[in-house]
Amino acid sequence: MAISGIQEIRQGKITLQGDMIDKLPPEEIVRRGVVQVPEGRRIFPDLTVMENLILGAYLNRDRKKRKALVENAFTLFPVLKERRGQSGGTLSGGEQQMLAIARALMASPRLLLLDEPSLGLAPLIVEQIMAIIGQIREDGLTILLVEQNANAALELGDYGYVIETGRVVLEDQSCELLKNPMVKEAYLG
Repeated sequence: MAISGIQEIRQGKITLQGDMIDKLPPEEIVRRGVVQVPEGRRIFPDLTVMENLILGAYLNRDRKKRKALVENAFTLFPVLKERRGQSGGTLSGGEQQMLAIARALMASPRLLLLDEPSLGLAPLIVEQIMAIIGQIREDGLTILLVEQNANAALELGDYGYVIETGRVVLEDQSCELLKNPMVKEAYLG
């Protein structure tokens, strides 16, 4: 929330490629390429899938670019193409999460913030969502993933932080954290 400018920071600073962004309003942070998919999805339930997607591209006035972004969203999430005229609120939880991620991608972010994308989803859907996040990452987008499913997060990530009660207690390359006995016992079962 603080990175997105929604919550004020108490200490430190937030920079994006050398530029301080912690004093900027949320809309300027989005213009600079930081886009967040909040916990709980927060799609627009009364709008259609397509309308939700178009809202994600509100900064982009180029019709060709928006059309290409929609096609990309439908390639990543084929079920959304099937449901493009359906109200977002009638989608399953997993489909809503897909829509929230697709809507964020419509802004062509430089940094994608994902807050608990697996929260409340069935294990099979979690696998699908994590595979898509992995694909987005492999396509070159930088992702900051906050996720209680430590195993899935560490398998996806390059670097990990273990946070307990708001404090970083451990950090390392994800592959090293996966091998760490303390992490294995406490977080990976």
